[in-house]
Amino acid sequence: MLEDGKILLGKSTKPEYLTLRLANRHGLVTGATGTGKTVTLQVMAEGFSNAGVPVFAADIKGDLSGVAAPGDGKEPFLKRAKEIGVDYAPDRFPVVFWDLFGEQGHPIRATVTEMGPLLLARLLELNDTQEGILNIAFKLADDNNWPVLDLKDLKALLTFVGENEKEIDVKYGNVAKASIGAIQRQILRLETQGGDKFFGEPALDIHDFMRTDRDGRGVINILAADKLMAKPRLYASFLLWMLSELFEELPEVGDLDKPKLVFFFDEAHLLFNDAPKPLLDAVEQVVRLIRSKGVGVYFVTQNPLDVPQNVLAQLGNRVQHALRAFTPRDQKAVKAAAETFRQNPAFSTEKAITELGVGEALVSTLEKGGVPSMVERTLIAPPSARVGPLTEAERREVVQASPLRGKYDDPLDAESAYEMLAKRKEMPEQPAQEASTQGGLGGFLESILGGGQPAGKGRQRMTVTEVVIRSAATSIARSVGTQLSRAILRNVLGGMTRGRR
Repeated sequence: MLEDGKILLGKSTKPEYLTLRLANRHGLVTGATGTGKTVTLQVMAEGFSNAGVPVFAADIKGDLSGVAAPGDGKEPFLKRAKEIGVDYAPDRFPVVFWDLFGEQGHPIRATVTEMGPLLLARLLELNDTQEGILNIAFKLADDNNWPVLDLKDLKALLTFVGENEKEIDVKYGNVAKASIGAIQRQILRLETQGGDKFFGEPALDIHDFMRTDRDGRGVINILAADKLMAKPRLYASFLLWMLSELFEELPEVGDLDKPKLVFFFDEAHLLFNDAPKPLLDAVEQVVRLIRSKGVGVYFVTQNPLDVPQNVLAQLGNRVQHALRAFTPRDQKAVKAAAETFRQNPAFSTEKAITELGVGEALVSTLEKGGVPSMVERTLIAPPSARVGPLTEAERREVVQASPLRGKYDDPLDAESAYEMLAKRKEMPEQPAQEASTQGGLGGFLESILGGGQPAGKGRQRMTVTEVVIRSAATSIARSVGTQLSRAILRNVLGGMTRGRR
């Protein structure tokens, strides 16, 4: 619910709001299973959407998909609305569904180059030696302008490194064939888990997450993550890659009246589990710096101890649902959660955390000047949209009506490292996929990348084939032409540096 630059979260002794101007200072939603975290996330997503702020959220259980359908006015929600003094009005929100596997929404793809060696090494569970070889392979591809778009390209590149070991040793550092074999086995494992569907083109344009509908409401982008949760490293690597893309693509804007995008990172502990220190440092740095890009990041997890202290310190807006203190670790978590709030003399924060009911939370948000408000025991407002999943038919209807329908649905197989290395070795090429069989770049390259008919009334509309080819050519140009900027980003993200071998 939106009210004069603020989102209504619920009511304590007074209404509790999240101020939009301070929403890019990030946040944390925590609590045990079944205490109402998903409903709180939905209330916040609806509020941001009403304010014209696009949202991206992972839907772990499918429950969040109901935001695309109007609420049904269940008795508990009507009662809660009356308790906090608001009118319950069923509503539905603009939604775009995404799915890394392309089954429950638009496919999301990234190129291997965009992912970078650090995230890819973590995704493949490589050791330090193997990660070093991956860095060498990326550097070699950069130096030779070989676009590494998909896993086929990466495998061809690693084969080339192994076959030219002596020459590469001299220029880049030692390369062990046994380590290359280990990396290739991990790539094969990733392919069998379906991870190969994520790598390729057309690559995601991050600006497609930042859309509004005709009424000016922010689109809620929902990632179907039920199957993805079975591959936690792919899930965490994808979301961190998305943060890095936002960091790279968006300009510095400082403090705005409202965020340009709000990013909900559900099951946040998966990002930090077994993460090496360089990656943790990179996450902390990106979270700290991305605020100035107008992006708010909200971590959603069961236990506040799941989030490292240095990252936790960046999260100014907090909603704490109930925690149960059954074990020593649980008791430590309750104590740690209580100590992060600005204390309220009216009650014991530590005791209240264990006594909260479903749909009730401790809330502290940033006020004027960026000062956290005193923690309040709050009844969370009811969502306006449906609480619970859409049916398969309803989801299909939303996907069919999506403004992005057709943009990402069909994969492209443009000429890249595999084809370039295949020609170099004069070895047989793999059968081309659909985009390549439609004529390749051919004679359109000059007109697409420059030298074609100038824009204006006399310019003719491109055919469907030309549109597909232009998309492929633009992707290649982006992969090759932005290598310098991506190398800089990898430094920020803790990935490949020129001095690292």
